Amino acid sequence: MKFISHLPVAACAALLLATTAHAQSDEDLKRDGGGANVLTYGMGYGQQRYSTLDQINKRNVGKLKAAWSLSLENDFGEQAQPIVQDGVMYVSNPKWTVAIDAVTGKQLWRTASEFDADTARVVCCGVSNRGVALYKDMVLRGTLDAHLEALDKKTGKRIWKTKVVDWKEGYSITGAPVVANGVLITGISGGEFGVRGFLAGFDPATGKELWRRHTTAAPEEKGGETWGVEGAYKTGGASTWITGSYDPDLDLVYWGTGNAAPWNPKQRGGDSLFTCSVIAVRPTTGELVWHYQFTPAELYDYDAVGEMILGDLPIDGKKHKVVMQLNKNGFAYVLDRANGKLLAANPFGRVNWASKIDLQTGRPVESEVTKAVLAGESPKVWPSAIGVKPWAHAAFDPNKRVLYANTVNMWMTYNIGGVTGEHKPGQRWTGYRDLSMEKEPGEPWGYMEAIDPLSGKPKWRVPLEDQTHWSSMMATAGGLVFTGRETGEFIALDADTGKQLWQFTTSSGINANPVTWSYKGKQYVTVLSGIGGVGARRNGDVVKNVPKGGSVWTFALQD
Repeated sequence: MKFISHLPVAACAALLLATTAHAQSDEDLKRDGGGANVLTYGMGYGQQRYSTLDQINKRNVGKLKAAWSLSLENDFGEQAQPIVQDGVMYVSNPKWTVAIDAVTGKQLWRTASEFDADTARVVCCGVSNRGVALYKDMVLRGTLDAHLEALDKKTGKRIWKTKVVDWKEGYSITGAPVVANGVLITGISGGEFGVRGFLAGFDPATGKELWRRHTTAAPEEKGGETWGVEGAYKTGGASTWITGSYDPDLDLVYWGTGNAAPWNPKQRGGDSLFTCSVIAVRPTTGELVWHYQFTPAELYDYDAVGEMILGDLPIDGKKHKVVMQLNKNGFAYVLDRANGKLLAANPFGRVNWASKIDLQTGRPVESEVTKAVLAGESPKVWPSAIGVKPWAHAAFDPNKRVLYANTVNMWMTYNIGGVTGEHKPGQRWTGYRDLSMEKEPGEPWGYMEAIDPLSGKPKWRVPLEDQTHWSSMMATAGGLVFTGRETGEFIALDADTGKQLWQFTTSSGINANPVTWSYKGKQYVTVLSGIGGVGARRNGDVVKNVPKGGSVWTFALQD
């Protein structure tokens, strides 16, 4: 195995030749879906995080070995998904964008992502970046200080940089952008700081803004009547910090929105659209086509920003094109992706904030627990503000029709009674007190599990007795599921049983998105390692001796 530290930018002809890949077109992006290349966030527009590659499989995964590791010179933590095209890999973190020879691990170029150090104070849950987009001859990314930038794919030279919004007002960009129908789309972070959430579309060639769609409705807009307190929508949250999905046939982008701000719904009034929702928009205009709100009048930090997984499911004897989400609130949702009709909503973890989701109205049925919280009491609420599934992404096997996810098994208590205050730009705007989150004695912290999206019931479950997992899942046609642990282990599970088949301990904790790809007929698996973010804080003493420091790890079968 080769261990390679960062190298200076090189200009020699051989190096430029190595970084030259075919221009990335809209058709390339549409075809992406878990094959030789990984061209989009989520391993395909549908974000199934599933690969059709099967050279690495149940029978031989025990022979998987580290091929190379590359230092990323970053102590903030690594959460990004690598992008791979024609043997060149592109990775990002808050500090750098890096191009790598994907077979040898040689760094080809590295470009700094500069930001004011004070920006970190407006980032809720860890300084992070989740990845880049490729389009034509450019690498496109967001920066912590809420800019977008385009880099030359061959050299890393900056082509343009555009300010999206002022970070001093509480905004940041931590998610990967997506190019849909020729438009570069980004979301923003900042819900805990009382920002007004939005999506924005840009011309990828120039960085010029084309449209902006706010995710809290003004009085004159659709949904404006759901903000009963005057002006509350201006600081209402609904951040958009996880990358959306895209259906090219319907020409619809599906994007999840975050929690409402502040948490106390009495300070907002009404359902507070479009917080805790999925919105379906036209990528060229930002036009809102439909929406569905998972948690109306939300008061528990139950973001709906999580990945929107597109797939086909048989329901009542008919195949439906659906969008699926394992929501933080503990319910597994299945919607018709053409019109947003609710098709199924069942708990996939322990839930007591609502008794069920009414399929006719699409609304949760309020429980006595929620009534008590609204009355100023502090009962035990399931799930906690972490949710049953936090941000780390699930995978979907379209053949088995199963979701794979790392889940959390924790409850919380908190109080909204008497919490008031005035919003100040760039300062936290959450409106709660006495928040406590715990696990039940004798129960696991969570599970690695396979979940039926329609029933929410587990096909199998592996209890996590020592720590919660904050790495995404990836499934393959080889019958494997890959994920990682905060203590650094990268593991492969049997997709049918959950049995662990392979493990390798990396140099730090894993909070990132594994991918698999192939080059010249050989399959590889890659993941970023580097502890950081909210997962490190939640796991406490378990990770206190885990070294910091980001790196890329790539694995292949031993020859």
